[in-house]
Amino acid sequence: MEQAIHSEASIARCDWCAADDELRHYHDTEWGFPVADDQRLFEKICLEGFQSGLSWRTILAKRENFRNAFHDFDFDQIAGFIQRDVERLLKDKGIVRHRGKIEAVINNARCAREMVVSEGSLAAYFWRFEPVKDTLPEPQSRSTSVESITLSKDLKKRGWKFVGPTTVYAFMQAMGLINDHVETCIIRDKVTRARQGFSPPIP
Repeated sequence: MEQAIHSEASIARCDWCAADDELRHYHDTEWGFPVADDQRLFEKICLEGFQSGLSWRTILAKRENFRNAFHDFDFDQIAGFIQRDVERLLKDKGIVRHRGKIEAVINNARCAREMVVSEGSLAAYFWRFEPVKDTLPEPQSRSTSVESITLSKDLKKRGWKFVGPTTVYAFMQAMGLINDHVETCIIRDKVTRARQGFSPPIP
């Protein structure tokens, strides 16, 4: 058993997922694969906001708690949260108890509902910012891009909070708008194939 675990951990992957099995599983099955589901997109951009100043390992360990606390990130439900819900969440030891970030999720849920009306879906909106393939830099060589800066600015104009360029870039990496797995990573080709079979949503 120990040998099998050692072999699995030693397979070429992106360095950031080497810390533990949970990170490796997330890296192998989620990170970079294209997503068109509005609820998953909303969850991820919220969790990236919670990650600000922390590690993704910390957020991933609490992800199920976040899902329970925020109704699986159903933004229609979250948009109806009131001050009593904020106070409830601030007492929830299973999540990151940061008032500004909690209030941002509620605010962004209301913005997300407006976006669905104006854009057709969150997916149709976010995938408009997919970078042109030929302009992509070396994988994991930067923490922002022209596209993440543009998306961040547009989200802020629409009233979204905790959506700075670095947060947005991490969101784009995770949701497949960018394949940022390093060239030697065994998952890179899997993500490439998934992207080839994926049609970006349109309004």
